[in-house]
Amino acid sequence: MAHGLFIGLTTLDVIYHVDGLPHPNQKIVAEDYDIAAGGPATNAAVAFQHLGQGQHDSTLLSGIGSHALGSILRSDIQTCGLTHWDLHPQRAEPPPTSSILVTQASGDRAVVSLNAARAQASSDRIPDPLWTAIDNHTIDVVLIDGHQMAVSAAIAPRAKQAQIPIVIDGGSWKPGFEKVLPWADYAICSANFQPPQGSTPEDRRRYLIDLGIPHIIVTHGDRPIQWWHGDRLQEIPVPTIQPVDTLGAGDIFHGAFCHFILTESVETALHQAAQCAAAACLHRGTRRWRSPSSID
Repeated sequence: MAHGLFIGLTTLDVIYHVDGLPHPNQKIVAEDYDIAAGGPATNAAVAFQHLGQGQHDSTLLSGIGSHALGSILRSDIQTCGLTHWDLHPQRAEPPPTSSILVTQASGDRAVVSLNAARAQASSDRIPDPLWTAIDNHTIDVVLIDGHQMAVSAAIAPRAKQAQIPIVIDGGSWKPGFEKVLPWADYAICSANFQPPQGSTPEDRRRYLIDLGIPHIIVTHGDRPIQWWHGDRLQEIPVPTIQPVDTLGAGDIFHGAFCHFILTESVETALHQAAQCAAAACLHRGTRRWRSPSSID
C-alpha cells in the first residue's frame, strides 16, 4: 500500500461542453455537463488513487468548509476513495468554484475560477495524524500545488527530513513558492510558470537549478516534455491525439507521475504519466477517463 499526500486546492467544477464560446450578451445551450470536485491537488490525488488499483491511499489536505456546496465536494471525494482533511471545517463561505466551458471541436477549455487566495490556512491547521505519518515514514510521496502555501511550507521540510519525495505542481508562480521550492525533488512546471526573478525560459531554469532542485520538468501541452537533471536536457515525447477535453490533463499528469515514480525511473514515469494525461484528454470531464479501457 502506497500513501500519497496531496496539498492544495479543492474547487467545485461546473463543466459545460459547448460548440463554441458565447458572444457578448449571447445565451447558449450546452451539449453536456459535469459537476465534480476539482483543483490541481484534488485531481492529482484522484489520479494517484485510481492508478493504484486498490493499493494506494490518497490523502487530500485542502479547505472545503461548512457551506452546503461542500457536501457535493465531500461526496465526490469519498466516491473517488480519497481521505480528506479539511483545513477550514468551520468556514461558512462557499468553496472556490470554477465555471468551465469546453469547446467540443478542439477540446480547449475556458475557465473562470476563484482559487484559495481568500481561504489560506495557517500551519496550525495541519492535523496531528499527518505529522505522525510523515515522521513514521508512512507517506511515500507528497505533492504541493501552491494553493495552501503556509501549510505547504511547514510540511515540506519535515517531509524532506523524512526522505519523502516532494513533487511541486508549478502551474503558475504563486507568492510563497520561494519557501517551498528549495525542498522539492521534482518541480513539474508548465510553460506559464515564471518566477519573478526573470522573464525567459532560461531564467526559469536557472532559478530552479540554483535552488538545488534535482529534477526540473517543463510541460508544453502537446509538445515534448523538457526534463533537466543537472545541466542535462532530455525531451520526452507525448502522444499525438485529437483531444476531446483538455481540462485537468496537467493535474492528472502530476498524479500519475506520483504513482509511477514510486517504482519507475524518472524517464519512465514521465512517459507513463504523459500516456495517462493523453488518455484523459480523450474523455469529457475529469472523471470519465478512469474507465478500465481508457488506458492501455
